[in-house]
Amino acid sequence: MDEAELAAKIDHTVLGPETTPADVERVLDEASEYGMNACIPPCYVAEGRDYAPDVTLATVVGFPHGQHATVAKREEAVAARDDGADELDVVTNVGRLKAGEHDRVREDIEEVVAAVPIPVKVIIETALLSDEEKRDACRLAKEADADFVKTSTGFAATGARVEDVALMSEYLPVKASGGVGDYETARAMFDAGAERIGASSGTAIVENFRRRR
Repeated sequence: MDEAELAAKIDHTVLGPETTPADVERVLDEASEYGMNACIPPCYVAEGRDYAPDVTLATVVGFPHGQHATVAKREEAVAARDDGADELDVVTNVGRLKAGEHDRVREDIEEVVAAVPIPVKVIIETALLSDEEKRDACRLAKEADADFVKTSTGFAATGARVEDVALMSEYLPVKASGGVGDYETARAMFDAGAERIGASSGTAIVENFRRRR
C-alpha cells in the first residue's frame, strides 16, 4: 500500500459536540491536502460540500446512540444526501438489538439504505455488545443491504479492536473507528480485514506512514 492508497482509506473525522465550522474547515483542508475522505456532523454537510467540493464527504445518521425514530433516520439520511454527502454512517439501535428485536433493527437500517443511492455504513458500537450480538448486528446489516459495518461511534468506552474487525469482516467490509491514532494501529486493523479507518488523527496516521518509508 502506498501513501495515496492509505490516505484514500481514511475517513478524517470531527464529530464532537463542540465542533465548530472552523473545526470542519480544518479537517476538510487536511483531508484535501493528504488525499483523505472526511466525516463531519450533518449540520455542516452543505457548507462542507461548498468548501471542499473534491473531498469525499461522509456524515452520520442517528448519531450517537441510534435511538432516533426510523422515520427521523430516513429523513436525516435524505437531507444529508441532498446537502451533498457522499456516504452515510448510521448508528444501530443497540437497545432493540439487545432486546432481540431483530426484525425492527433490520427494518431500521433498510429504511435508510432504501432512501439514498449512496453507500451506507452501519455503526454497531462493539463496546456494548457480546460476540453473539456483534454477529447478529453484522448479519442484520448485511440482510439490510448495507455497504459496510463500522466498529464504533468513538464515544463508547472502547473503540476498534483487532478481534472485532476480524469477526465483522466475515459479513461485510469494515470501517475500524475509535482509538485508531497512529499507523501501527491502523495497519493492525487493515491486517485484520478493515477496508476503511475512521479517525480524528488521520494526518498523524499518514505522517507516521511517511516516517516509516
